[in-house]
Amino acid sequence: MPDAVKVGFVPFSAAARGTLVVFCDDTLKFGSVTGKALGAAASTVKRAVAASQFKGKSGSALDLLAPEGLKVGRLIVIGTGKAAALKDNDIVKLGGAVAGKLSAGDSAVTVIAELPGGAMRPEQAAAVASGIRLRAYKFDRYKTKKKDDDADAANANVSIAVADVAAAKKAFAPDSHVVDGVILARELVNEPPNVLYPEEFAKRAAQLRKLGVQVEILDVKAMTRLKMGALLGVSQGSAHPGRTVIMRWNGGKRGAQPVAFVGKGVCFDTGGISIKPSASMEDMKGDMGGAACVVGLMHALAARKAKINVIGAIGLVENMPDGNAQRPGDIVTSMSGQTIEIINTDAEGRLVLADVLWYVAQKHKPKFMVDLATLTGAIMVALGTDHAGLFSNNDELAERLTAAGLSTGERVWRMPLGPEYDKQIDSQFADMKNTGSRNGGSITAAQFLQRFVDNTPWAHLDIAGTAMGAPKSDINHSWGSGYGVRLLNALVAEHYEAKK
Repeated sequence: MPDAVKVGFVPFSAAARGTLVVFCDDTLKFGSVTGKALGAAASTVKRAVAASQFKGKSGSALDLLAPEGLKVGRLIVIGTGKAAALKDNDIVKLGGAVAGKLSAGDSAVTVIAELPGGAMRPEQAAAVASGIRLRAYKFDRYKTKKKDDDADAANANVSIAVADVAAAKKAFAPDSHVVDGVILARELVNEPPNVLYPEEFAKRAAQLRKLGVQVEILDVKAMTRLKMGALLGVSQGSAHPGRTVIMRWNGGKRGAQPVAFVGKGVCFDTGGISIKPSASMEDMKGDMGGAACVVGLMHALAARKAKINVIGAIGLVENMPDGNAQRPGDIVTSMSGQTIEIINTDAEGRLVLADVLWYVAQKHKPKFMVDLATLTGAIMVALGTDHAGLFSNNDELAERLTAAGLSTGERVWRMPLGPEYDKQIDSQFADMKNTGSRNGGSITAAQFLQRFVDNTPWAHLDIAGTAMGAPKSDINHSWGSGYGVRLLNALVAEHYEAKK
């Protein structure tokens, strides 16, 4: 995976090089190892704190160049806030704060993994490393000329000083694979649509075979035999034919029921015949954020050798308005046999998911299914860009997703489902129509999907506001966020993976 920084672990006794990063709390106290490292420079730091009115708030920073009494060229003090109240995701954010302060001149960086109360635990040091890598990620491969600002943290080597190097490395090993999965998802979302179209996306998903993932790619002929009329209807207007990719990781007991994750992969969405306004249409290269998450998640689970059987399934299409494109008023037959009247060709993602959800439910009989989709603008009207919308037919699954969201910072908010909403997508001419009225648009979209899950426990995550173009965060300054990889990895690890 592309990295702007390289992160490793060294013992507390290792000499600091280049730039030194330390942590202090909101009482402006340092740990004993940090105090020893600062030595005679401690008085210099105290004077700088007083002069700058630095309060040690979480994520705040004090930056000193060539501090007197230290051999390093730069000292960065990162505030932790109330150190005793720090949660796991707060530590990840501290790592992000570290990476956010690095610049092009910081080729060698030492971070002392110590809080005022003592050395960070191995998992906390690993969390700092994860935060550094996540925040430092950039997508700039298409820039031929880079400004100085683009060179932040380029090629930096970050050494995290810890009490137990072996324990920190062991703790970081699975975390690093999850970070790789997030970065893979970001890469896919950030790619331009002339580079990442359905066939190319499928090829990239197939690279998971190197990790032991079984990958099956269904082309148009295969999907036609399966009668995936809903998905094929969306893709028929594009010069790039659609694909469905089925990924399987068999890390659990042989024959054990798998869990399943399904992603919407509209590689570019013009809206089809119901064409979108031109303003910001370029953002529709990110309409495959759900599929990107599923690929990133499968990478993470396989690379860390998760002890569980998992199905990852993605439907890949382009929604284009050529002479062969489907029209409003068309009626298509889904793989389930249910017929769908097309009211608006821009409500295409649910058509793609309908066939893939049905395929997974019928063929693989999963313990549960979670689908992810940049499905509706309505969810952003309801929740903004800080929560994904959660819809589910299973309370336990919904509660576990909510808890995983709180622990990782990839938060979800449960939205209602019910027969009052479901009847809004009944059609006069077919079994259903692909969109209801303007009101409750994200809910009626979820009701549509629910008609294709059979009796499988299921959750739908509408990630339109969180997967792309969301506000920059402590651990992400990329347009594509990789949202969902950390959330779903936590869900699996906490509740469904076999314990060692």
